[in-house]
Amino acid sequence: YVCVCRAVTDRQILQAARAGASSLKDLRRELGVGMECGQCASCARQCLREAHQENNGAMPISFA
Repeated sequence: YVCVCRAVTDRQILQAARAGASSLKDLRRELGVGMECGQCASCARQCLREAHQENNGAMPISFA
């Protein structure tokens, strides 16, 4: 889970990105991400970034 308050998973964020979500504001409107406590905002942004990289054929960023 990325957003525990709204039970939003990284897969749901990926699906939203594929459907056109391009910002945290879009995720907030479509999935409710970040509307409760806000602790998920940075993780949600990162998931969205990775989803767009995946959709554009780019390699995911590794933070190892």
